[in-house]
Amino acid sequence: MHHSQITPKFAPEITPSIEELEAQERRLVFRQFTYDDAWALGSLLVELARERQAPVAIDIHRACQQLFHAALPGSTPDNDAWIARKRRVVERYGSASYLVGARFRAKGTTFEESSRLDPDVYAAHGGSFPVTVENVGVIGSVTVSGLPQLQDHRLVVEALERFLDVDAQN
Repeated sequence: MHHSQITPKFAPEITPSIEELEAQERRLVFRQFTYDDAWALGSLLVELARERQAPVAIDIHRACQQLFHAALPGSTPDNDAWIARKRRVVERYGSASYLVGARFRAKGTTFEESSRLDPDVYAAHGGSFPVTVENVGVIGSVTVSGLPQLQDHRLVVEALERFLDVDAQN
C-alpha cells in the first residue's frame, strides 16, 4: 500500500489470506435462517453502519427472495447495482465475493480476465458473504456496498460474528 492511499482515519489494512477468509466461512454458519433472522441481522448491520456513518446499502437474500434492504445516507442507486453483481458471485461460487476475487488474484490473474462471466452481471468485489446453514449449505447472502471492498467485507463479517456470537479468534 502506498502512503498516499492511507487516510488519517484508517490504519493501513492488512489483506486477509485465503486461509483466513475460508476460516471465516467455516465459522460463520447458522443453525437455521428465518425471516426474523434476516430482519435482526439486517437491523444489526444498519446499527453498525450508522455508528460509523458508513454510506452503504445493505441487502439480505434467501433463495431468490430479498428479505431485507436498507439504504443509508450517502448511498446511491449504484450501490444496489454493485450488491446484485456481488450477490450473484456468492450464488454461483458458494463463497464470499471477496474470497472469489482473492482466489483469482492468488493464481496471478483476475476474476474479470479469467472467470468468463459478464462483469456487468458478476463482480468478485468484497461485500457479499454466503448465508450458510448447518447440514444444508449456502442458502443466501448478506451484502454491503458503499465502502472500499475490504471494508464492505469486514462490516458483514463483524455483523455475522456478533449475530452468531462467534469468537473471531477460533
